[in-house]
Amino acid sequence: MSILGIELRRSAALGAGLITAVVGVGALYVATGRWSSGWMALALTIREYLLLMWPLALAAGAWQGRREHRAKVGELFATTARPRAQRMLPILGATAITLAVAYLLVTGAGIGWIVSTAQHLPLLNFAVVTGVGALSLVGAAWLGLGIGRLLPALVTAPALAVAGVLLIFLSAIRLPDWLAAAISPVHGTVPFHAYQTIDNRVSGALAISMAALAAAGLLLFVADGWRARTAALVPVALGLVVATAVVPRDEGVLNWPVDPVARELVCTDDTPTVCVSRVNANVLDALTPLAREGLTALAKLPDAPSAVHEDTRTLMAADVSSAEDGVVRITVRIDRRGGLAHPAAVVPEIVRGLGVGYDGRCQNRDEVVERAAAYWLLGREPQSDVGVIPGMIEEDPEINAGAVALWQGLRELPDDEALARVTAVRDAVRACADVTGILSGRAR
Repeated sequence: MSILGIELRRSAALGAGLITAVVGVGALYVATGRWSSGWMALALTIREYLLLMWPLALAAGAWQGRREHRAKVGELFATTARPRAQRMLPILGATAITLAVAYLLVTGAGIGWIVSTAQHLPLLNFAVVTGVGALSLVGAAWLGLGIGRLLPALVTAPALAVAGVLLIFLSAIRLPDWLAAAISPVHGTVPFHAYQTIDNRVSGALAISMAALAAAGLLLFVADGWRARTAALVPVALGLVVATAVVPRDEGVLNWPVDPVARELVCTDDTPTVCVSRVNANVLDALTPLAREGLTALAKLPDAPSAVHEDTRTLMAADVSSAEDGVVRITVRIDRRGGLAHPAAVVPEIVRGLGVGYDGRCQNRDEVVERAAAYWLLGREPQSDVGVIPGMIEEDPEINAGAVALWQGLRELPDDEALARVTAVRDAVRACADVTGILSGRAR
């Protein structure tokens, strides 16, 4: 233990861990909105940032691996009676400890940001994804130690850093999904939906391949001859075979698996009912009054919806459910602090479709007519979606101008007739019929 302590103080291990932690935390806090929605989003984002941390660990190991060559003491140590493998254990242990702790520190920094807002904690998956991420850093560092000792040139460490970035990036985008999932620590971490996770079989396959890399690095680092160094290829080959045998082949499982518990709906106890997914349960209280305001506006229509649900369908999933009668589906967005983002967009989004969801098949939807009808229900002048609906950065000005003109015409009508026309628009939208001219014309 005393030797391990000396290595922690005097080797590059502590510095490598510190740099890795600083880079990881810095990258994490540059874009908190990417992971503020919950625990799995945090774990996946940190794994994605292994694109930066993994090459750093590889380079740090290579820098440490050339220490004996740099100090010109290799021949001196070779004359000692103590086996080389025994002499190398402290630096291997110090490197593994500091980098694993660095990964956990990055995770802890993220937890401190979301702990008061994130409610759904899939403990097993979170622990597995985090543990495999830490293991991958250890594997990279040990591999770097072995390569650094084998090629003790000054350029080895920076060259490995560049190679590590290219390896991680290209393996994630160029290889078949099943192979990338087995060897790339960043595969499957790009978020496609709020309920994303990493299947434990994929994590298991990656853990096998990362452990194989660590074993190869260990053998390279402690080997005394070329035969022993050549033997380092055995764990790499064996690990690759086992990992590819374990990893699933289903594209949905590999790329965008859904946590079914995270997608479960959590609803208000009273009516009108407002529901959000379990992963977004912390914003239910903030969303409820806004959702009910939208339902109140729609309630002017006969047979109006009576509930608002978060839209938990995913474009990639095969189990996309059909629309529910009496339910308006909306997208729930989370801000960088884990609260409800864009609250001003909630009411317009609920009312804008007149309670009829978009199924992607109807070709008769008319934004001008529907916007005029929706804002008549809201009792205010139509406004452009730019600045209201997230993601809208530009819009044809004629759309809103036409909606305003139709809305003004509705205001000049008696309320009963205006409501009848708006109801006719809603019914036509339901039937995917042409809505042109329904709001036009003088009072009858």
